[in-house]
Amino acid sequence: MGLISALVVLFLLLVVLAASVRIVQEYERGVIFRLGRVIAGAKGPGLFFIIPFIDRMVKVNLQTVTMNVPAQDVITRDNVTVRVDAVIYFKVVESVKATVNVQNYLFATSQFAQTTLRSVCGTADLDELLAERERLNGQIQTIVDEKTEDWGIKVESVEIKDVALPGEIQRAMGRQAEAERDRRAKIINAEGEFQAAAKLSQAAAVIAEHPIAYQLRMLQTVTEVAAEKNSTLVLPIPIELLGPFRSAFGDPASPGPG
Repeated sequence: MGLISALVVLFLLLVVLAASVRIVQEYERGVIFRLGRVIAGAKGPGLFFIIPFIDRMVKVNLQTVTMNVPAQDVITRDNVTVRVDAVIYFKVVESVKATVNVQNYLFATSQFAQTTLRSVCGTADLDELLAERERLNGQIQTIVDEKTEDWGIKVESVEIKDVALPGEIQRAMGRQAEAERDRRAKIINAEGEFQAAAKLSQAAAVIAEHPIAYQLRMLQTVTEVAAEKNSTLVLPIPIELLGPFRSAFGDPASPGPG
């Protein structure tokens, strides 16, 4: 009889010991409630003993949480409807606040991030939403971080992942980009014509000052044409070369010898 009682007592002691032992991982902190009141802040990491049926430990994960913010329908400041989604990175820095001040810090942070995403993107034009994401990311991060500071949460980063545009807006932007490329092509072509005209003007001035330069240029052109192995070669003869012959045959249109 005494042996059975001793075994029962030993079994109860083992049960109580198992119920009183808590192991907190390196990336966790334990918040202990004694009769409903928080005692001595967060515990961990390591091995801890609590009073069974009196103490209750809540473990809080301190790892960085990567949370996807669902796509939100946003009307921009210039009245364009888009769908915007983002991702938020945050972690718990004060375990007691994350346990006491908010019922579910993950759900609360997600809901507030969605609301802030709609509000901030709604104050920007479509061009700003596409070209100034870094500024909008910083603005969203600041707002969410200020709100979640009371919950013991630190927001590390917010990134807008995608902006889905309606089909008609995409087509309009495509036409705008095509028109912009055509405008640049015309400007480049006009600049090329202007530079070519300036060079031709300089060449004409050189030829007018040195007429022999025209003959040298003609010979170079003939050399380039002959290099193509053509069967027919057209050789231009300047009219100035015929002056002596016309004078010799008494052409009245040309001046004769003195």
